[in-house]
Amino acid sequence: MRTMKALVCAAALAAGLATAAAQNVYSLNVVGYYNIPVAAGQMVTIANQLNTTNNTLAALLPDGPPAANLFKYAGGYSAYVFDDLDMEWQPTGDATLNPGEGAFFLSPVATTLTFVGEVLQGNLQNTLPVGVLALRSSMVPQAGLISTDLGLPAEAADNLFLYSGGYVAYVFDDLDMEWQPSEPTVAVGQAFFYLKAAGNVSSTWTRNFTVQ
Repeated sequence: MRTMKALVCAAALAAGLATAAAQNVYSLNVVGYYNIPVAAGQMVTIANQLNTTNNTLAALLPDGPPAANLFKYAGGYSAYVFDDLDMEWQPTGDATLNPGEGAFFLSPVATTLTFVGEVLQGNLQNTLPVGVLALRSSMVPQAGLISTDLGLPAEAADNLFLYSGGYVAYVFDDLDMEWQPSEPTVAVGQAFFYLKAAGNVSSTWTRNFTVQ
């Protein structure tokens, strides 16, 4: 399994302290970054968990590397390749990778992907489509147990799939109220497939998140 090296919030913890003088309310914007090492020829799942003003491939991954491939999933795969001659993603660099989404990434050479941006705070909502396989991630750069630490609302027969050269499957047992064979742990910058079982109702992964 690949190593995720997280360097979260090391850039600036108070990159925008704004004051609403009339109400005496303060807003703290927290900026950070993290790295995802990618081995040559190794398919990995990645996630952008730091918000920017432009969460497109062209803005997030402007340097490729050459011939790198990125695949987004929405019932089928959309493929994007980095053209190092024109220094742009083909067929378009306008495809988004917003916090909460995920993608597969494949590079012919070893590289390190660096994501820089603002840690989202407040009431965060990530859709978990019922009965539909979706590629998802945490909306914030936090590692941990998917439900215990990250608050994903698992219900009976929900499935989660982690990829590391092959898939490891987890299912939620509503009788024992626990994940089987164990509760999955996700790393910073890691995406996963989630299948919310038909008939379940918790179709939104809601977190009230604040950087302490």
